[in-house]
Amino acid sequence: MITETLPAAVVEALPKKGFLNIPVGKDVDVVAEINRLRKEKNAVILAHYYQEGAIQDIADYVGDSLGLSQKAAATQADLIVFAGVHFMGETAKILNPNKKVVLPDLNAGCSLAESAEPHAFRAFREQHPDHVVVTYINCSAEIKAMSDIICTSANAEKIVNSIPKDTPVIFAPDKNLGRYLIKKTGRDMLLWEGACIVHEAFAIDKLLDLAKQHPNARIVAHPESEEHILKVAHYIGSTTGMINFVKNDAAQEFIIATEAGILHQMAKEVPGKGLIPAPSHEDNTCACSECAFMRMNTLEKLYLCLKYELPEIHVPEDIRLKALVPIQRMLEISKS
Repeated sequence: MITETLPAAVVEALPKKGFLNIPVGKDVDVVAEINRLRKEKNAVILAHYYQEGAIQDIADYVGDSLGLSQKAAATQADLIVFAGVHFMGETAKILNPNKKVVLPDLNAGCSLAESAEPHAFRAFREQHPDHVVVTYINCSAEIKAMSDIICTSANAEKIVNSIPKDTPVIFAPDKNLGRYLIKKTGRDMLLWEGACIVHEAFAIDKLLDLAKQHPNARIVAHPESEEHILKVAHYIGSTTGMINFVKNDAAQEFIIATEAGILHQMAKEVPGKGLIPAPSHEDNTCACSECAFMRMNTLEKLYLCLKYELPEIHVPEDIRLKALVPIQRMLEISKS
């Protein structure tokens, strides 16, 4: 239900810009307008934990990749507004071919997803035809279409353990998560050489110095982090797992080694506890633990995206059907 038309120049610029380049007047109450439009259009706003706080606060659901996939699969909304990165919007579209899925900024990509180029990945898979391909959800629809089963950091161990032990496995695209899973499951998996630049930015020397300054703090890390970070962590888990750990653990201070956006939700869950972002290699004033792609989405872009129902996510039907199978396998295993 698009009620207003866009200037031709704005539409023409959209493929290159990636978002609707329209100024939002200072007199516009963006939050109120988002709430009005959401109701009028029967829209649902899904946001990842790594989005800016203002977007998390207005979303209908905030979660990790597994939770977001489950919500996308179950939604009764006509319009899905995905406040996240491109592969997340694609996953929602794969699960909802008859619903419109929009993303505030199409250029909100993912360094990990981009590390698996489809042509190269296809050749890699063809070299190992006897392997089952387990692919982390942080990948493009094309890569999902070449996979046997998808996983998230929340269910990766369960997914890998569901595969017969005598079946060789390719794990892609995150080598750090793959190495962590090899240790957890004892499986000798073949790894694709991909990584997340945010999770590889943490500096072990600075982290250890910080831990000395806060001797009672518990170090909490995402499994996309490098091995030397994981070795010193008291807890390793998905974004939802990290939040639950901080909420339930008796400690009063935590050093968090993942994208800094998670601190917003953590602070709401545990207002009395101290949350310290893990230090990066660079001067931390540069916000190196923030994902530049996640930060491309803003409240204003979200408002315009909802208002004009653009930019829209499209997935070719042949790719969608192939990618749907491994996603559904993941969701089915995650139920049990």
